[in-house]
Amino acid sequence: MRMQRSRGRVVPAVVAALCVVAALPAQAWAAGEPSPYTFEPSATTLRGAVTTTDAGELKPGGTYRDSIKPGGKLYYRVELDAKSNAYVSATAVPELGTKVGYADELKVTLQDRDGSSCSYNTARFSSAEYARPIGTYAHRTMEKDSTSCQSADRYYVLIERTSAATSSSEPWELEIRHLTEPGVKAGGATAAPESWPSSSPATPGGEARDRRGGTSFYGATALEQGEWRDRITPGETLFYKVPVDWGQQLFASADLGSTAGDGYVSSALTMALFNPARGFVDSASDISYDGEPKSSALDPLPPVAYENRFDSSEDVNGMRFAGWYYLRVSLSPQVKDEFGAKPLGLSLRLNVKGAAKSAPAYAGAPGDFQVTDDDMNAAENGLSTPAAAKSDTMRLVAAAGIGAGTVLVLGLGVWTLVARRRAVVDPGAESGTGVGPGHDSGAPTQYGPPAAW
Repeated sequence: MRMQRSRGRVVPAVVAALCVVAALPAQAWAAGEPSPYTFEPSATTLRGAVTTTDAGELKPGGTYRDSIKPGGKLYYRVELDAKSNAYVSATAVPELGTKVGYADELKVTLQDRDGSSCSYNTARFSSAEYARPIGTYAHRTMEKDSTSCQSADRYYVLIERTSAATSSSEPWELEIRHLTEPGVKAGGATAAPESWPSSSPATPGGEARDRRGGTSFYGATALEQGEWRDRITPGETLFYKVPVDWGQQLFASADLGSTAGDGYVSSALTMALFNPARGFVDSASDISYDGEPKSSALDPLPPVAYENRFDSSEDVNGMRFAGWYYLRVSLSPQVKDEFGAKPLGLSLRLNVKGAAKSAPAYAGAPGDFQVTDDDMNAAENGLSTPAAAKSDTMRLVAAAGIGAGTVLVLGLGVWTLVARRRAVVDPGAESGTGVGPGHDSGAPTQYGPPAAW
């Protein structure tokens, strides 16, 4: 009976694990067409309110979905303590093929109950006037000498969309994420760094390796230092992520391969960097394309440091914590008109310079703001978040299967041993006259488990 109960626990674990694998999202689309944005499956639909009075709550660690129309203003609320830094990001996903303009933008503001802004940021399409995911964040940063937005209280998140009259009127889908970062113990840095190494490192050595990009922050493919090859379809946006630890410096460049044909597309390829809270950090110069190979790189960024947050420039204060840094690469759909619908070669060159340093003295668990052994393993093996989850699940299935098999083999061994001992101990086994337990009724001795198994 003990073995039956143990086996009963293992088998449901295997079944549950297989169900998890079956539930993982599948990315499927028509061949030759841009792949759609893959929203996080666990995201909760939460409709933004038109007034703060009716605003629904964003929970720390939660991911949410909504949509916003041209001229829309959506309010949400967050409950913040007086110790943690808080971040709310919004990613807008216009429908592929819809028209957007230079100044079309998404704005995210975090404000207190008096309507005073804690911070705000905007994301625009600028000269690359084609539909693709854009995003930014707002934050509440705890500062020793500040009195603004420092208290434990209710705060409001305002997400706004501005669109030109000539832009498409379809709603933009939204993916919203709320994260909190624990405060640090007394004695930490309170001023931004004044300088850092700015010379670009040599090109990473070794052969370029193939790795297929994901289609969202959630589905971003993990990369480590090196050169990576992919292919990108006109109109497509690909996401990659790189683990960058405390004290490390990230350098990234993108190359668009050559193709046959004559033509010219301005701002054909864009590349932007986002931090672990999905806040915009910096972008490389847009690549204009004429069929010849082209390259662009991010400007040198500071090493990841807690004190970067006290700098006023976006590219410095965005490098404020360790974790996954995301690269978003988009190819203009106009490339199809000039050079055809076939995918073009894309190469990414990544350098992560410097040894990892100790984390700041956080007063709690760092959550997303750290680099773990699992993160390094994902980067080494090119795993996205869903692929990593599938890998973990399959390991559970394998372990559970081995456990179930071991229990079954041991059970058979025990029953065999018991049956043999009964055959020896039974005094009537040879004479055929035994009575009571162990009596051989003429049926063959049962080796192995009972029929109830």
